[in-house]
Amino acid sequence: MIHRAVLLDTSFFLRFLNDEDPLFKNADNYFRYFLQKEIIMMISTISIAEYCVGGDIHELPLKNLQIIPFNLDHSKRTGELAKIVFQKKGKLKLKERNIIPNDTKLFAQADCLKVVDSYLTSDSESSKIYNLLKTETKLNFDFIDLNKPYNETFGVLDL
Repeated sequence: MIHRAVLLDTSFFLRFLNDEDPLFKNADNYFRYFLQKEIIMMISTISIAEYCVGGDIHELPLKNLQIIPFNLDHSKRTGELAKIVFQKKGKLKLKERNIIPNDTKLFAQADCLKVVDSYLTSDSESSKIYNLLKTETKLNFDFIDLNKPYNETFGVLDL
């Protein structure tokens, strides 16, 4: 599959911008891979807001990112996805956390943006929400877990 664009969530940037984080190397390798393959990297205004709780916007590699505002279409799709999650949340075994707020909003953005074929996060808990949604509705993007090295995800040699 040829990847055109990836939506990177807040947890990606928390790892990528901290060279002491255990997932820094994975994040750095994904970033380099996307640059090399000319895969468009996107960040949502939602993720920027989350990042700015503890960091500064100027720390983000914005020159390499397309900023995606949360719009009306994204709001509508979020409602559709959130309804599914609320109806089926008993099937999920999530750690203590709010189910809807940002995971579902970011999934809705990735789903609405036809150029996005991947969503990258280190938040393994959000994969439970993604997998539930995949069983109930069509999603137009793949879930990539930052805990898995890029070469395993994309089937390439790590030279």
